[in-house]
This record gives sequence, C-alpha cells and structure tokens, in this order.
Amino acid sequence: MEELLNDDLAEVPKLTSKAMFGGWAWLVNGNLLCGARDDGMLVRLGKGNDGWALKMAGVEPMRSGTRHMDGWVRAAPEVWGNDAVRRKLLEAAREFVRTLRAK
Repeated sequence: MEELLNDDLAEVPKLTSKAMFGGWAWLVNGNLLCGARDDGMLVRLGKGNDGWALKMAGVEPMRSGTRHMDGWVRAAPEVWGNDAVRRKLLEAAREFVRTLRAK
C-alpha cells in the first residue's frame, strides 16, 4: 500500500511522510493528506466534500473511537487497490489540502 501511495504522490510539492496511526501518513505543507495501514486508507476530503466518496462501496466515514470525523473517509483495501478510485480520492484530498494554510 505504501508503495502505491508513494508512486501516486511522488510529484506532489512539499510532501512529507511519517509513521502515524499504526501505519504511514502523508502530509503536504504540514497538513495531513492521507494515511495507510493494512486495513485501509484514510483520506482527508474536508467537511462537506465527502458525500460523493461515501456513495462508493468500501468507503465509509472515518471514526476515531466512537467519534465521527467529518470530512475524512476510510477506504477498504479493495478500494485503494483500484488505481482509478485511489487516484480520484487522492486528487480530491490534494484539492482540499491546497486550501489549507501551511503549518
């Protein structure tokens, strides 16, 4: 999984990655873009921007314990394994993160 994301994000300016959430996370300008673990991919789409993604099979709202995290989705392994779907999610995440102030 990490290899796929590294390849997809190789040309993103100001990208960093680090171990987080029991897996890896990718940040742009210090803002979390996405994360990956064996059980799925976390994608930051922004509040109100996730409705289209949640209509896809294998994509669900991200939860931290019992708390719903608005604007974040979790894609199951079969979803992020689909190149076109993974890249669509990543591009939407990049569009949102571009609107954030650098940290």
